[in-house]
This record gives sequence, structure tokens and C-alpha cells, in this order.
Amino acid sequence: MKVRSFLKFALAATALAASAMAPAQTYKPEYKMSLVVGTAFPWGKGGELWADKVRERTQGRINIKLYPGVSLVQGDQTREFTALRQGVIDMAVGSTINWSPQVKQLNLFSMPFLMPDYAAVDALTHGDVGRDLFKAIDQAGVLPLAWGENGYREISNSKQEIRKPEDLKGMKIRVVGSPLFLDTFTALGANPTQMSWADAQPALASKAVDGQENPLSIFIASKLPTVGQKYLTMWGYIADPLIYVVNKEVWASWTPADQAIVRQAALDAAKEQVALSRKGLAEADKPLLKELGGMGVTVTQLSPAEREAFVKATRPVYDKWKTQIGADLVTTAEKSIAARKR
Repeated sequence: MKVRSFLKFALAATALAASAMAPAQTYKPEYKMSLVVGTAFPWGKGGELWADKVRERTQGRINIKLYPGVSLVQGDQTREFTALRQGVIDMAVGSTINWSPQVKQLNLFSMPFLMPDYAAVDALTHGDVGRDLFKAIDQAGVLPLAWGENGYREISNSKQEIRKPEDLKGMKIRVVGSPLFLDTFTALGANPTQMSWADAQPALASKAVDGQENPLSIFIASKLPTVGQKYLTMWGYIADPLIYVVNKEVWASWTPADQAIVRQAALDAAKEQVALSRKGLAEADKPLLKELGGMGVTVTQLSPAEREAFVKATRPVYDKWKTQIGADLVTTAEKSIAARKR
């Protein structure tokens, strides 16, 4: 009897040990990480940093391959969140703009002239608003881990200097597929033209569109001055935080120890990525603007009064979208920005 009892105990212990090891047996040989841009951009570099840190810290148990250029969603960056939820994509460093069609609260960051400086962005992403938005993303079916940053989106064109809303009248401006962007540029008198970034660059070169709006890291890395984008206005109308996320089923397949490693790696990579995104612009003398001047670009920095004219012109859009996004969330954001430490 004692032998039988011992055997039963041994078998139960073996089964328990096998059960504990099961998650490791379900690991994929490779995990797919989606990125809209390549590693020449701070955004893409953030994904590379995350993948490298995870691979190193898990001794290769979690091996991540980067898929830049939204190649996993046939070039349509607005489908990325849905593909994450469905498991077509395992991980991503994604844009709040691109994911806003599926998570309406993310339109908050596209509210025109909401965030006047980097301290305002940080007040949102690292405060109550950031936590509320992570809950919304989680409820939408994807697990968020860390906030990165694509940067403030500045406007450029091939025609003339932009100092007032009237300068945009009739100008064809490439925008992403977001109704809020269409509303904003229509209110400014422009002709917003929706297209993917892959289509935008040849359109700028052929003058099919006059201008575009993007962070300066993308403006420079994409060599937009070589396709006629000679006029750049620093208006800081919106900023685009990035989010480091994992598909929920993939996350559940990892051991708690590896989950902790992936989360911390995301936080560490995001911190480095934000610093890269702000390099040359966060400093008082903004050396990046001097670099742009050396490329033959006319850089226009708006006075407070000039900026206020754009704020006033887009206020009806702001008020409309405050209701659509959620008045409580937007009010919390406004209060967080007002109370920020500069």
C-alpha cells in the first residue's frame, strides 16, 4: 500500500511539474511585431530596442521579428489594431492615430491644439488619462504595456510659408484616414487628401498633393525636402503617442516571469524611444531646426498670437469631438495639462 501511495504521489507530482512547464512548450519559434515605419525612424527604432531587449533577457525564448511598413495588414495602417486583436499580429508599437478608429478615446491626442508642449503630453500619458486609455485598449482586446512617442506633427508644403489659416486655403494636404483630421483641415480651408504614407511620398514628388503633416523625425528620414517640401511651419497642433502592445492570447501563453521581462523591456525601450523622438527639439536652442535650415527648408515658428488664430479656427472641431471622444475624458485631460509641471 505504501508503494502504491508513493507511486500515486510521484505521478501526481510529475503531472504537476509538466503542467507548470506547459507554457514554455507553447512558445512560438518567432513572434511578429508590426511597425508602420522602419528602424531608420525613432518609432521603428523603439520596436527594435524592445525586440532586442526581450530576446536578450529571455535568452532567446521569445524571439521577435520586425515587420515594418504595415506589411502584415496589406499596407493599411488603420487595420493594425484589428489584426492585433485577431492574432494576425503578435506585438506592435502602434500609433494612437492609426488605432483611433477601433478605440475612439485615442482620438484625444488628435484634438487640435490640446497639448502645447512636451510637459502636457507627459501629463496625459503618465497620469490618470494614460491609465484610463490603457483600460480602454485592454477592454478593446489588446494588452498595452508602455507609452512611446512619434512626436508633434508639424506641417510642410511645396508652395508657400504658412503663418495663418488663410495660407492653407485650397491647399491639398495629405492626411491619415481619420475623420478628425479631415474635419480639422477642412475647418482651416485646406483640401485634406487621405492616403497611406507609402502612397504619400510619390504623391508629394509628383505634386499631386501640396503638403503633409508629420513629426520632424519622419520629415527628415523620409528626405521630404528632396520632393519639394521646402516650407515647414512649427505649429504643434497635435502630438502622437505610441503604444507598446501584445496580443492577449500570446501574453497568456508566456510564463509570469517572461511576462514581467517583456513588460519591463517595453518600459525601458519606450523611455529610450521617447528621448530619440525629442532629440534636437527638447533642447532650448532646438538644433534640429538649424539642421533643417541647412537643407534649404524655410522653418516658420508661430508667435503666440499667430498660433491662437489656428486655435480659434479649429475650435468648432474641438468642441464637436470633445463630445464624441467623451467629455469627461477630455475634461480630465484639460485639467491634467493645466496642472502640469513645466
